[in-house]
Amino acid sequence: MSSVTRVESAASVDTGSAPASGGALARLAAQGTQLLGVGGFYLILVVFFSIKADHFLTTSNTVNILSNIAILGVVSLGQAIVLISGGFDLSVSGTVPLGGIIFVELVNHGHGIALATLAAVGAGLVVGVCNGLIVTVLGINPLITTLATVSITGGLAFTVSNGLTVTLTNVGDAPLGNVLWGMPRYVWTMFVLAIIVFIVLRYTVFGRMLYSVGGNREATRLAGVPVNAITMAVYVLSGILSSFAGVMLAQQLLAGAPSVGSTQGLQSITAVILGGAALTGGTGGIPGTLLGVLVIGTVSNGLALMQVPTFYQQIATGVILLLAVGLGRLRGLVERTIWARSRV
Repeated sequence: MSSVTRVESAASVDTGSAPASGGALARLAAQGTQLLGVGGFYLILVVFFSIKADHFLTTSNTVNILSNIAILGVVSLGQAIVLISGGFDLSVSGTVPLGGIIFVELVNHGHGIALATLAAVGAGLVVGVCNGLIVTVLGINPLITTLATVSITGGLAFTVSNGLTVTLTNVGDAPLGNVLWGMPRYVWTMFVLAIIVFIVLRYTVFGRMLYSVGGNREATRLAGVPVNAITMAVYVLSGILSSFAGVMLAQQLLAGAPSVGSTQGLQSITAVILGGAALTGGTGGIPGTLLGVLVIGTVSNGLALMQVPTFYQQIATGVILLLAVGLGRLRGLVERTIWARSRV
């Protein structure tokens, strides 16, 4: 039996569940239900803000929304990978500002953009390796693990910058901020990375293993899949993407700050769950994740145009998270219903 066949078989193992075909149909229908719900909610948001906020439906504001969600979009790609595998990564809230500060400090001291970017991404890789080792070797819960590492990385960001905002001395060191075809390059970068991650999840053995680990970890292990190695990989990828998002953020703001990007953890989790993922793992995807990011960005933009105070936007994020959880429960109900019918 090939490795791909073993992975697919492991993914379908679920004691007392419906046959694999029924399970697949249930998952597709349930995820489609949630995406339709989120899509409908987004259309309601667009109509509401079009009426209440001047200049909402303009080309310039559309570019503004996409520019504002680019960083969260890249972080959410890594968060999606982790959540699909059944994990959790709060450390991105510290990795994003740390990556940005490392980049700015290095280019300000005369190092090249490529070297500074590699160093920042390397820091994210180290964070990911630490998270993966603690989760796989020590067996500590991912929530507790990444809650600890977010404190460490956030503290390092303050330490490296001495608690101050570090301004990029040369604007030429921020090439991702340049406009290409009407949008900043970091927006196009988000789309390119999203396509790459989508292809990996959809068309590679690693992607199938990822869903298998999240869907049924023990059955996947018994099928001979290196579960710990997959778990290590997802945290490394999340660390790399979040630190690179920090580099993008630094080039967007022309500065690195220890507190900027500290909300990325909650927002990325909200976006991924809103897009169809589950905290239990095994479901989710990149199109849904990007839709979730777009919802969060649109709410923030619309409230800002309506001159609603910033702290209300944080409340809105919490409400959206509750909505995401509610849609997740609806998805589970649809899935169980279809499974039950398929067994008749």
